[in-house]
Amino acid sequence: MAQITEAAVRDAVREVLAQMQLAEDKGAKSTPVSAFAPVDNSAAKMTLREVGPAKQGTEPNEVVVALAPAFGDKLKEQTITGIPHAKVLREILAGIEEEGCKGRVVRVKHTSDVAFAGNVGAKLAGSGIAIGIQSRGTSVIHQRDLFPLQNLELFPQAPVLDLETYRSIGRNAARYAKGETPDPVRQKNDQMARPKYQAIAAVLHIRETSFVDRNAKPVDLEVKFS
Repeated sequence: MAQITEAAVRDAVREVLAQMQLAEDKGAKSTPVSAFAPVDNSAAKMTLREVGPAKQGTEPNEVVVALAPAFGDKLKEQTITGIPHAKVLREILAGIEEEGCKGRVVRVKHTSDVAFAGNVGAKLAGSGIAIGIQSRGTSVIHQRDLFPLQNLELFPQAPVLDLETYRSIGRNAARYAKGETPDPVRQKNDQMARPKYQAIAAVLHIRETSFVDRNAKPVDLEVKFS
């Protein structure tokens, strides 16, 4: 049996989207827009350097951003809709800083599940609050004393998450760290997101899971943007 590659799935999904767009246009002259159109990557680069095992934080205003195994250095370094990981992480950290808190980035290597990654990050954070994020963009705000599959806020539909939303996620995480009870981040609703992206989302999750090392401990990361 031939191996199904990420490129093959993207091509198939792109073709389906084009056909759906044509059907919606009903003969209109507008050109169908691909969900995987390239984005402007200018000023959207970053380097992530491991600086050692992730330590238990002590500062009460510290919010951890827990990255899944492939985020930022594998899988083309972009979310399911093509947003560069550098821009996503920069907005999350900016949102945290806007609320007067400090962001710390860690890499969780032993799981690709966003809930478990977020829970690990929360246990490491000085505030007990963390944001977990997968390569495809799915995110969660977690708290130290919750079970992994519980959370403060969950953002399961990666295709509808934009940079403004990621910044708001950072802000809300910082507000929880300060002991506040903010209104949940408003999420867009797109009923077509699931059929449009289900196939590629599954492939991306499988690919990210392939980088999991069950025996590896979380590591602290130094982040530099350019």
